[in-house]
Amino acid sequence: MSLRILITNDDGVDAPGIAIMADIAHALSDDVWIVAPDGNQSGAGHRFTLGRELEIDQRGRQVFSVVGGSPADCVVAGMTHLLGNRPADVVLSGINAGQNLGDIINCSGTAAGAREGALQGAIGIAMSQGINYEHGRDVNWSNSRHHGVAVARAIIAAATTSDHYYNVNFPFCDPLDTKGIAVVPHQRFSRSPFRHYPSDNKGKFFVAIPETPLPLDRASDFEVMRRDGYVTVTPMMLQQTDFALVEQLSGTLSL
Repeated sequence: MSLRILITNDDGVDAPGIAIMADIAHALSDDVWIVAPDGNQSGAGHRFTLGRELEIDQRGRQVFSVVGGSPADCVVAGMTHLLGNRPADVVLSGINAGQNLGDIINCSGTAAGAREGALQGAIGIAMSQGINYEHGRDVNWSNSRHHGVAVARAIIAAATTSDHYYNVNFPFCDPLDTKGIAVVPHQRFSRSPFRHYPSDNKGKFFVAIPETPLPLDRASDFEVMRRDGYVTVTPMMLQQTDFALVEQLSGTLSL
């Protein structure tokens, strides 16, 4: 029986990255479903739309958008409703236009799609195509197009538990210059990279990342992708408890 694959993203169902992800999925399986937001949900994180009705819009055969929904909403709709009695074996989220590295994964809707997929029992894989922001914001998708199938196949073959999900970032170098796959931790920044950023419109502002917090760890995802030209894969745990600290604090906290 073929793998059943569910695709979502946070850039919207019409974004170019999701079409590339569909090509990757169809190279792995003939049972591919897309359930994605109807518009951009970047930075939505693992938000659920609670207490407000949502609507599913069918865009094609096994292709749906959730009107006003987040990536997490889309995965829930797919895994617990649209796919019927057989939920997906693999949830692929992306491909995001721009890297999701370091602590940015905490707000990433792309990462959240894979995380919710894993929480629903699937192998969850988030994929992002890096951008060289020093040369503008244009996305060169060639690396994810060239290596996406091999990376997805390798992770699916290696995954042994749904207690994890996987965050993948493709470098912005030429595909033939890519060094390989590096399994690395995500960068912990010295502080949150998000800042108040003033607008040209009086009294208004943006939340933005004006600069990358330093220092950066050369062995973590940010630098390994950016400087070394590897596809980075970071296994992320769903169980977030620090068990060593549980043991350390046990019996020491009291009212």
